[in-house]
Amino acid sequence: MAAPFCGLTIYAMHEPRIMIPERIASRVRTVTHTAEYFEELKSFARDLAGRGAASGRGYFTPTEEEDLRALLISYWQARGALLELITSVRLEAEQSPQDRAAAFLTGFAGALVLIDAARFLRETVHDRPVVREKLNEPDPAFGIPAGLYDTVQQSLVSPRNAWRLYRAMRYFEKQEAELRTLAGPELAAVLAIIDRLRHRLDVSAAQFARARLRARAAGVLRALMSDGLSRALYNLQKLGGNLLSDKYLKLGHRPALPSDVAEQVRSLLLPGDVLVVRKEHALTNYFLPGFWPHAALYLGDAAALEELKVHEQDHARQRWSKLLHVAGEGPWCVLESMKDGVQFRSLSSPFGSDSIVVLRPQLSREQIAQGLARVMAHEGKPYDFDFDFRRSDRLVCTEVVYRAYDGLGDMQFPLTRRAGRPTLSGSDLIGLGIERKRLDPIAVFVPGAELITGDGVDAVLRTRQGLAAPAP
Repeated sequence: MAAPFCGLTIYAMHEPRIMIPERIASRVRTVTHTAEYFEELKSFARDLAGRGAASGRGYFTPTEEEDLRALLISYWQARGALLELITSVRLEAEQSPQDRAAAFLTGFAGALVLIDAARFLRETVHDRPVVREKLNEPDPAFGIPAGLYDTVQQSLVSPRNAWRLYRAMRYFEKQEAELRTLAGPELAAVLAIIDRLRHRLDVSAAQFARARLRARAAGVLRALMSDGLSRALYNLQKLGGNLLSDKYLKLGHRPALPSDVAEQVRSLLLPGDVLVVRKEHALTNYFLPGFWPHAALYLGDAAALEELKVHEQDHARQRWSKLLHVAGEGPWCVLESMKDGVQFRSLSSPFGSDSIVVLRPQLSREQIAQGLARVMAHEGKPYDFDFDFRRSDRLVCTEVVYRAYDGLGDMQFPLTRRAGRPTLSGSDLIGLGIERKRLDPIAVFVPGAELITGDGVDAVLRTRQGLAAPAP
């Protein structure tokens, strides 16, 4: 029996046991969590539609509008997570047959969830012009463009998208028996999603005919692909790219701190530091307020955590072996909530960014140790697409910081109401650092400059926050 790893998930199908790489396990978590979340959104949407008052009177009350806006933001966030997943699926030469099957199944399941959600949206609100008009309104604070409802519905009737989906479905149908054999228990939840939603792909004869004519022009490209799986995954990727558009994502961009900067930052870090980061051209940037959209909590390595006696506290002790085996470069670990949930990750995860800020809590070592130990209770929970700090059964990235430190000593994080919910954004954390309230800025790096520490940090942070320089 292999030892438990944070970076590797046990794949229990054949003997000897095969381990699924973390990148695939992450996709499985993303698809399953997001599919479950979309079912919650459907229930909320039905409740909103059932009220019916807005359609009758021809306008929304402030409370109704706030509820609908919150629903729209949550939907847009979850949709973005699935689109990122679909466009990130890749086949690699060294992948095992099980890993290749997992890559296709997770991408295909993600596409089915997207189509099901779009169809549900149409079925629920298409006959309610007042609601459709409201769903087409932009929300600049969260990067939601005008015409969202129309854009999503257009994806359902696009011949090009129909062709992509048809090719993926045809591959699944032809290889279904083999795919199910290769999948194993770790992908049972993904197969359940496919079984539940495959009927939603009702490509019409007219769509298929138009799409097939257009697809013939791409015959040379398809001929270059080695097998049906490559073609199926290519079509899924192109589907995701079509839905994203260049406005949201620069395909091929691989964010990462320069190696010398990464080493300098690592040498500055202490357990409990807050890392606030930004990836350029990332889809998620467009759905979060402010320049700095993401945060992670630095835990350190085993020696530093043992020195703080974190491992002696209950929540940490229960997860200690998992924390010790984080995959990645070096032994340094963070607790980070991403679209696949709250997980221990290697430092390479937040370092896979273009810009970074290091913030240090104004707390004693004992208080930091207490905060790190108690926040480990949230490891394994799903991501919170609602950004709602009133609940703790799922967490957004900045909520990891909030759940670690709020209430310790004088540490209180002011929450800002956005879309009807109390929230804390990455830019809110930066603002506290600029004001030296609860957090101290230690270092900042942005592309085109060197790592800055000391007195020069504030000027960079103010510029990125859109703030004027302080009066002399």
